[in-house]
Amino acid sequence: MIVVDKKKYKMAINEVAKEVHVQVIGLMREEDAEGYMVDLQDTINKVPRHEYTFVVDGTHQTPVPSKVVPQLEQTMQFYSSLGFKNVLVVKPKSKIAQVQIRNALERIDFTGTFIDKVQ
Repeated sequence: MIVVDKKKYKMAINEVAKEVHVQVIGLMREEDAEGYMVDLQDTINKVPRHEYTFVVDGTHQTPVPSKVVPQLEQTMQFYSSLGFKNVLVVKPKSKIAQVQIRNALERIDFTGTFIDKVQ
């Protein structure tokens, strides 16, 4: 069930699989981030987090400018701190974006898994 469907991102809850899916499309700008965080909070508050897996689908995410890389690290750290049973980050198609996310995950205490695609 899709709960948020915006131009830059989508959020869905799969109650059967016990997963919350977040998909980022293109480049997330600073002005998009505030609405994203509000929608994310609303979405994740609808499920018992300790029973659910949080899936961040970065398939269509584009590389971020180097000045935004620290925010990428903060975002990944934030995802890790939400209290979900598991956190899965799907690799972007863009090799540059993949490297940026992988590097960000290596610099933080990320307890989730970096996967090739959503099952």
